[in-house]
Amino acid sequence: MKKICFLVGSIGISGGTYVIIQHASYLREQGYNVFIAIQSSFNEKTLKWHDKLSQLNCVSFDDAKLEKYDLVIATWWKTAVHLHEFNSQHFGYFIQSIESKFYSSEQTALRQYVDATYKLPVHMVTEATWIQGFLKQQFGQNASLVKNGIRKDIYNNTNKRERTGFRVLVEGHFGVPFKNTALAIKLAKQANVRDIWVLTGSPIKWLPGVSKVFSQIPMSETANIYKQCDVIIKLSTVEGMFGPPLEMFHCGGTAIVFNVSGHDEYIINNFNARVIEDNNVDEVVRFIRELQEDVDKLNALKDGALITADSWPSWDYSSKKFSEWIKGILIQPNSNSVSNDIKEINDFHLTTYRTSTSAKLSKRRSTAFVMFVKKSSHHIPIHIKSIIKQCQAIFEVLSQKRDVK
Repeated sequence: MKKICFLVGSIGISGGTYVIIQHASYLREQGYNVFIAIQSSFNEKTLKWHDKLSQLNCVSFDDAKLEKYDLVIATWWKTAVHLHEFNSQHFGYFIQSIESKFYSSEQTALRQYVDATYKLPVHMVTEATWIQGFLKQQFGQNASLVKNGIRKDIYNNTNKRERTGFRVLVEGHFGVPFKNTALAIKLAKQANVRDIWVLTGSPIKWLPGVSKVFSQIPMSETANIYKQCDVIIKLSTVEGMFGPPLEMFHCGGTAIVFNVSGHDEYIINNFNARVIEDNNVDEVVRFIRELQEDVDKLNALKDGALITADSWPSWDYSSKKFSEWIKGILIQPNSNSVSNDIKEINDFHLTTYRTSTSAKLSKRRSTAFVMFVKKSSHHIPIHIKSIIKQCQAIFEVLSQKRDVK
């Protein structure tokens, strides 16, 4: 039995983790011995949000390093820099976004450190056409492409409740600038939407001007929320291939999104959703109002969304392609030098990053203080962190700023 290990930063609720679990659970069903090595702490409650997560071997990073694998797959940059610490015949990298884009342009050294992981001599696979092209153009990497599937058993247009009125769903984490979750709520309120629902992975119980907040709920329950809403507003400015609008399509709704990377994998402007160019917040407000007032326009977009959903592949189809990528790796001869090569590259770029960061910190004491605060925050009890995040989310929603991050 071949042993596969996915390296993840966290096993908490997120779109990226959801994709990893889908592929991992399929591989387990195909006879692979699958491990999920997790950097952050976790418990039984953490594993409950996905119906297949409890079936996988979830272990800490330290415990995972005691095993020997046929293939170890990094799934984000903070796991890629540790690849060489694992005992494996082969190494892979599942790239769901160009993660250097998660950080501001002022964080040059960090962005370069993240980008260095895309230079590693490992087998690469990605979920989006634009990422595949970017890796080829910028780093000379020939990454395989496996687009995400969808759980047709969960996300579908059956058993919808009859209702009246116009309802908007805003989806996303708070406290993540490029998600623009609070901004989406503010724009819906400015469009005079009376019924706003929020679906979030953040520990939030209440938000001003929001009818209902659904926080950290199991994946199997999200479809029922989608089915009770007309449109999802998802204003991320950085994505790989985001799933919520596609899930909404399957449940009979439409979407409003920015012209973000990866949206064109399935979104067609004015056919199944509305794509807002140039992050124009006034245009977002205008189109929300248009959908409230023009039922025919709203229904036309919903019809287009269902057509798109009908033709989109299931997770079994997608994960079969992912499995074929793995089989192609496992039949290749093992190179004993790969682990050392990965270590050499990671060590070099870590040293470069630390040198650059230390030089800047010596000049900017305020930055050093911020880093100290961030490190100290790891020791704050979870319930206190939740209260802080709740307050931060309320502040974000109440703020008058309409800046796009």
